[in-house]
Amino acid sequence: MSTLLAAALALSLLLKLWLASRQVRHVRQHRGTVPPAFAASVPLAAHQKAADYTAANTAFGMLSLAISSALLIGWTLLGGLNALNEWVQDHTLQRFGPLAYQLALLTAFTLIGGLLDLPLSLYHTFRLEQRFGFNRTTLALYLADLVKGVGVGALIGLPIAALILWLMGTAGPMWWLWAWGAWVGFNLLIMVLYPTVIAPMFNKFEPLQDELLKGRVEALMARCGFAAKGLFVMDGSRRSAHGNAYFTGIGAAKRVVFFDTLLQRLHPGEVEAVLAHELGHFKHRHVLKRMVGAFALSLLGFALLGWLSTQVGFYLGLGVQPNMAAPNDALALLLFLLVLPVFSFFFTPLAAQRSRRDEFQADAYACAQSSGRDLSNALLKLHEDNAGTLTPDPVYAGFYYSHPPASERLAAIERLSPRTA
Repeated sequence: MSTLLAAALALSLLLKLWLASRQVRHVRQHRGTVPPAFAASVPLAAHQKAADYTAANTAFGMLSLAISSALLIGWTLLGGLNALNEWVQDHTLQRFGPLAYQLALLTAFTLIGGLLDLPLSLYHTFRLEQRFGFNRTTLALYLADLVKGVGVGALIGLPIAALILWLMGTAGPMWWLWAWGAWVGFNLLIMVLYPTVIAPMFNKFEPLQDELLKGRVEALMARCGFAAKGLFVMDGSRRSAHGNAYFTGIGAAKRVVFFDTLLQRLHPGEVEAVLAHELGHFKHRHVLKRMVGAFALSLLGFALLGWLSTQVGFYLGLGVQPNMAAPNDALALLLFLLVLPVFSFFFTPLAAQRSRRDEFQADAYACAQSSGRDLSNALLKLHEDNAGTLTPDPVYAGFYYSHPPASERLAAIERLSPRTA
């Protein structure tokens, strides 16, 4: 197992670094000139800012990759998780019992991992995002979000972790099927609770007050046969200058949420077109299909974990000595979550390609239900406001991009609807 992990990690690292270097080189080579298709609408200064931001973010990603890879090796092959497990076991197992010991191990690992990630998060927010004028988060707000995030994570994560660990220990060889069912139910519950319980802990949500825009949005939703619990504006500007709009919740709990930064930048017709794009995802059942796909993949993951957790070589090969006198379920879970991203990375292009196909379909729906010209204008403004590069490396974009490059999207919109004429 150790040889397999080392080989997969080395191959993924080489591939990631090659792709990142291609992206940086390609973006910098095209920094000096706005692509002809955008010359009339995108200032050179904005194009150069996007190039610099993309290059800086990609370089930061390479640094993060190097650190995360070193931490992965430290946790596994160099024995970090084994040492942590022995320490937690010595201090909790006899006094508090097997379940408390395993929850303590998960908690300790999560807290240590969060602390190790904290410097990179601080640098990204207060140096990189600040440098390009996107950060609006104060240190006090950042720390408040951090504390609330830890609290919410504990309130939500510990119960589901306890349930899964209990099932692993008591439900027999098919525990993974019961655990998967619990996981699915938990995720559906979070989708219901998130809009009204969790999200308001971090942001303020006010009903949309603009009557003109509200009328256009409600008319659009009526044409599309979409019902929502309400239209809300979120104070995204407290933390970032980036803009967005999204749907949240499921069933009767669905909400339409606009970032205040989005409403400040786009005209009502452009906001309507962006929303029509999101409605396109629902019309084509992209959200449902992705959710079903995610649940299906999680079923395979639980089944694989069910088998690996019984293999001594799985533990030994990843630097952990299982204790035959104590449950190893938390160890198996942590090891699985540590190494899974290394192997799943190679399927990234497949997921990205499917996502780009869905985006084209949503754009086509938006052109049919609103104005293609407004959608094009909105995409250009969002690209400029978010400093999205107009000249990504084609190989990098094909591998990673969940949304088509701006040039491809705008060309497709122009072909789709006479309204862009």
